[in-house]
Amino acid sequence: MARDFLFLLGSTRSGGNTETLARQAAEQLPAGDTARWLSLAELELPEFRDLRHTANRAQAAPTGDAATLLEATLTATDLVIASPLYWYSVSTPVKHYLDHWEAWLETPGLDFKQRIAGRTLWGVTALADSDHSAADPLVGTLRKSAAYMKMNWGGVLLGSGIRPGDIEGDADAAARAKTFFSSAPESAARA
Repeated sequence: MARDFLFLLGSTRSGGNTETLARQAAEQLPAGDTARWLSLAELELPEFRDLRHTANRAQAAPTGDAATLLEATLTATDLVIASPLYWYSVSTPVKHYLDHWEAWLETPGLDFKQRIAGRTLWGVTALADSDHSAADPLVGTLRKSAAYMKMNWGGVLLGSGIRPGDIEGDADAAARAKTFFSSAPESAARA
């Protein structure tokens, strides 16, 4: 069965180490699988407002780039968050995207949680340290988000690089990228 991958680039610059690593992994997708790429930093998303504990907690239906992002999210079988490690977690554009999940949960008639359940969430990140435990908070954010949304968990492809292009020197990350998307994700019950 062909899969539809949505790669969500979370860096504020294009062509960085995380994007390069994500593209290396995407090159290995089987024939028939599709890959769509969106740069979260280039989308004009409205500021997130948490209305859950207000008199009118319902969120308005998204428009513009937010509607495009929602549609892309809901049509993908696999979501790939490609975020550099910033302060031990996801980048600001990725955090903003995940905050919009909360808004979509509160959008009447959208049934976002039910519709996203069963899809697979993956992560790709490059970090400055060869000690990948520094990325544990990022991995936890994505894994717990997948579990809450009853999504399958594909894991995180980690690589090391500081300056643009450094990821090319991480032979271990390149080797893992070749098989990353062929690994079986954890089921939603275990994520």
